[in-house]
Amino acid sequence: MDTVFRGAQVADGTGDPVTRHDVGVSDGRIAAITDAGTLTGRRIIDAGDLVLAPGFIDMHSHSDLQVLANPEHLAKVSQGVTTEVLGQDGLSYAPVDDTTLAALRQQLTGWNDDPAGFDWNWRSVGEYLDRLDEGIAVNAAYLIPQGSVRMLAVGWNDRRASDAEMAKMKEIIATGMAEGAMGMSSGLTYTPGMYAETAELVELCEVVGALGGFYSPHHRSYGKGALEAFAEMIDVSSQSGCPLHLAHATMNFSVNKGKAPQLLHLLDTALANGGDITLDTYPYLPGATYLSALLPSWATEGGLEPTLARLSDVDTREKIRVAIEETGSDGAHGVPIDWDCIEINGVREARNNHLVGFTVAVSAQSAGTTPAELFFDTLIAERLGTSCLMHVGHEENVQAIMRHRTHTGGSDGLLVGSRPHPRAWGTFPRYLARYVRDLGVLELAECVAHLTGRAARRLRLTDRGLVREGYAADLVLFDPESIQDTATFDDPRQQAAGIPYVFVNGIAALDDGRPTGALAGHSVRNPRSKR
Repeated sequence: MDTVFRGAQVADGTGDPVTRHDVGVSDGRIAAITDAGTLTGRRIIDAGDLVLAPGFIDMHSHSDLQVLANPEHLAKVSQGVTTEVLGQDGLSYAPVDDTTLAALRQQLTGWNDDPAGFDWNWRSVGEYLDRLDEGIAVNAAYLIPQGSVRMLAVGWNDRRASDAEMAKMKEIIATGMAEGAMGMSSGLTYTPGMYAETAELVELCEVVGALGGFYSPHHRSYGKGALEAFAEMIDVSSQSGCPLHLAHATMNFSVNKGKAPQLLHLLDTALANGGDITLDTYPYLPGATYLSALLPSWATEGGLEPTLARLSDVDTREKIRVAIEETGSDGAHGVPIDWDCIEINGVREARNNHLVGFTVAVSAQSAGTTPAELFFDTLIAERLGTSCLMHVGHEENVQAIMRHRTHTGGSDGLLVGSRPHPRAWGTFPRYLARYVRDLGVLELAECVAHLTGRAARRLRLTDRGLVREGYAADLVLFDPESIQDTATFDDPRQQAAGIPYVFVNGIAALDDGRPTGALAGHSVRNPRSKR
């Protein structure tokens, strides 16, 4: 054996009770699981009272660029993540052409940065996955982003796709699936993906489902109309026959306080009727996005320059203000914005650093202006490259949803900006510290199953997500008594406590608490792909 974890408490990812075993690893695979104290190997790690679990699977990650720009990827390695799902919320960098890539680099700066000197040497899904295979710290799956596909076929305008454009989108999606994508994502509060009607989504999902993929939508509202938005996605899945994975399935904003049981009833009814549905959540109350996402969709039609022109026009600014502050814009989930809940946490221009860590309301008061005017002026000065936190969650909803039998974990974490949301560094240890050990919302073995085996089933990974002989040696060893998320909103880039070992494909990425810099990860592809 290359490595033996001796006498570990094994939480195998199925949800079955924890049992004590030796686990041996050879050639990147789990080679043996035996009674404690019976295996020998070149390296022995005495587990003692530590728990050995499958590596955690981040079902909703925004590491699309940072996993390449900073491939050691400590944010995920240090919290026990060994596989993550990229291409989320309908917006990412493959497939693209030169025009859409330039637009996406601008639009997604607040999510992913736009690193100077970065080599954009891909355009297709397959080329992007090949780039990942050149060396990354964790494994990565990819979803075809429906908004990016719409850019390629339709552009940035709010209109119905023509028959020819529908055919082109279907062809793009089929190609991406054949090249290795696991499914398709949508961002239905982000332009231009939000311009797709239900019927368009059904047609696209028919292609995805037929090719063995699943649909992961950020649906049309997490605020006013959230239940209706969830119902629409369930209907898309039912009509198309495509399995559904509900992205960051939260019930946020004041209008949804205490409404998680209604969402779960909707979900259980669909499951009882034969639906194939799962979901992910993050264990925090605030959400995060780019600041311009709060704009109404009509204000962003056409892309960057038309948007900036509207923000610079006095009369149009007032129309936007009314939509955001009084009626509730579609970009802001139909809820009038409370500027005390919107905190700027990342800027691209150094001259705007003074805004970071403060709500729009506080910064506006300090500047002697109104929150709306500060919002507009900041977007113009930043060319929309600002990120924000939205303090809109409810603890009772978070706990109720994470108990559901279809639940998996997703960080939804942004890795860039002055003060990124701490979920990028703390999601998985936080589940085990706060919601298992401290609050008892989930039992340990059950929680591990949420974060590993269930996620692997959704991804159709037949050799990951469980501690089982023959499976890939993606493993995390943690102390259930001391595991702790240490990342905070004030200091978010902090390595978790109580996770001394993380192995990716049998290679130590975290060894006795120290990052090794190993790049043992690679793309994980649709089993039906040509490669």
